[in-house]
Amino acid sequence: MAIAKAERLMNLALCLLGTGRPLSKRELRASIEAYMEAASDDAFNRMFERDKDDLRELGLVIETVEGLDNDTGYLARRDSNRLPPVALDAEEAAALGLAAKVWQQARLAGAASGALQKLRAAGMPLAEDPYEGHSALEPRIPAHESAFEPLMLACRDRRPVVFDYRKATAARPGTRHVEPWTLECWRGHWYLAGWDRDRGAERVFRLSRITGRVRSRAAAFTAPVPDHVTVRETVESWAGETATGTARIRLRAGAGYPLRARALSTRAAGDGWDELEIPYGHGLDAWLVEFGPDVVVLEPTELRADVVDRLRAVAKG
Repeated sequence: MAIAKAERLMNLALCLLGTGRPLSKRELRASIEAYMEAASDDAFNRMFERDKDDLRELGLVIETVEGLDNDTGYLARRDSNRLPPVALDAEEAAALGLAAKVWQQARLAGAASGALQKLRAAGMPLAEDPYEGHSALEPRIPAHESAFEPLMLACRDRRPVVFDYRKATAARPGTRHVEPWTLECWRGHWYLAGWDRDRGAERVFRLSRITGRVRSRAAAFTAPVPDHVTVRETVESWAGETATGTARIRLRAGAGYPLRARALSTRAAGDGWDELEIPYGHGLDAWLVEFGPDVVVLEPTELRADVVDRLRAVAKG
């Protein structure tokens, strides 16, 4: 059905762009097979009006012209629908090429490659990559979670979703009804920010904790969507980026380099351990759990308790 509509829109656009004069509905119906097959005049009129609106929404400039015999005609002038030349310098082209390499996920990789081909066909300069085939490091944003693609589409289309989510401190997953806002990648993990309908508040969900299939719902959002900057700050805050204090931990010597990079101070504690003072914010407990037996929380006591609870939940499966 989607392919049939796309073909119909393409045929209508070609007719409107290829004519030297306005075409009436009658002429368009006689020229496009899908319109010929319409069950009635009313069905054709509804189909044509929807298609015309869709083409205008896609950016096609369609003029409506009243004829001498009071017959309305439609025309898409080429000069009104001609895109300006692509004006990108070599550095901008290189930045786009680098961005296209970032996505590992197959669906996004194909879209990025196709976009580059279209830009180059329109005149974007080919940027030379001095590190092509020689770089030991290559930028990547992994998106391995099966929930990534349906959530990405739900964020784009503003569609509520339902999924089962397992909190780090819970033995079993619970069902969440969410109005998805955006996806953010933070420290190699993907997070969904959105409005939790059951709790009546904004929440952030780590995609790796979503179990089962993400189901979309055909309904409107009930809460306003904040601007992108606010959402990003929410994700960073819930993931532990925003520090509200400091924590003191013991870290096994030779382990936990990401923690060492953020440490405010480090000293040797003896017996193969170091003592670190690190920024403390929401989500730090979840991060510390990832280092397993290489980390021991000394203070604050609430952080130590949260880490212990998470470890016990993991041990219970």
